[in-house]
Amino acid sequence: MSVQQAGGTPSLLALPGASEELRARLSAGLDAVNALIEARVDHEDAFIAQASGHLVAAGGKRFRPLLTLLAAELGTGITPEVVAAAAGVELTHLASLYHDDVMDEAVLRRGTPSANAAYGNSTAILVGDLLFGTASDIVADLGPEAVKIQAQTFIRLCSGQIRDDRPCPEGTDPVDYYLGVLADKTGVLIATSARYGAMFGGCSPEVVEVMREFGERLGVAFQLADDLIDISSDAQTLGKTPGTDLREGKRTLPVLHALASTEAADDRLKSLLVGDLSADEALAEALGLLRAHPAMAAARAETYAVAERAQSVLDALPDSDAKTALRALAAGVVSRVS
Repeated sequence: MSVQQAGGTPSLLALPGASEELRARLSAGLDAVNALIEARVDHEDAFIAQASGHLVAAGGKRFRPLLTLLAAELGTGITPEVVAAAAGVELTHLASLYHDDVMDEAVLRRGTPSANAAYGNSTAILVGDLLFGTASDIVADLGPEAVKIQAQTFIRLCSGQIRDDRPCPEGTDPVDYYLGVLADKTGVLIATSARYGAMFGGCSPEVVEVMREFGERLGVAFQLADDLIDISSDAQTLGKTPGTDLREGKRTLPVLHALASTEAADDRLKSLLVGDLSADEALAEALGLLRAHPAMAAARAETYAVAERAQSVLDALPDSDAKTALRALAAGVVSRVS
């Protein structure tokens, strides 16, 4: 695996403090996960195989399966069941990206044309559905508890996406609402990734619960960081078009902080943020003003705080190579925004 991944993210195997032995096992585990994913997205119909493998071939961080493998290291280690669970969560994630890009009208994903740009919206939606089905098929072989968790995860993931597409309800704190959306649309799948790893790695129910909570908090930190990167990065570094959330009118954390400002100097930025940003010129101006605004530093500080709270959950675990790596993983997720 290269030292640099798509979107400028450092390699997730570059975990400070992790032993070479652990890194070797994780690397071999990820190779097995990738091989299983490639085998399962293949199809007898050449077009379906090509469309299904579009985002697989584009690469990606493989953050969720890495977390599954790492959580298993808290127990008896990486087994075929752990590899299957890791492939299941990654396929669920990939499926959601096909749908996300249709909703966002995205043209780039991981530095290549998005599936909807390459194949059209209808095909992208159907391929996303196909990948959700493939993920469920893999998880079904892991037993009824895993199936139940997968179903509950999918419900929360979709609920979070629906809420993300809706304005904050009247009388609700917008930051609390936003963090709740992130816990559902991103946190729950990362929580399931960690939970599966501990489950199929033979950990106790107590450790499984620790990993579920760690994963959900880590997932919120991960999405907070992604939201900041969507504002701060350019298209070449990001691998997709920056400012997508702004163009859609989504109130991410830096936007919420900027809108809460009472400074007259921020009136132009606030008017842009609540206005129509479909024009490239307006979006570019909003991005420029927001990148220079103190709201970015405030959101960055809160992102680091969420990651630190995720790390604190690990205090309940005995010291180990895997625990050290998990702490490093949480730190690495937010270091992307420094």
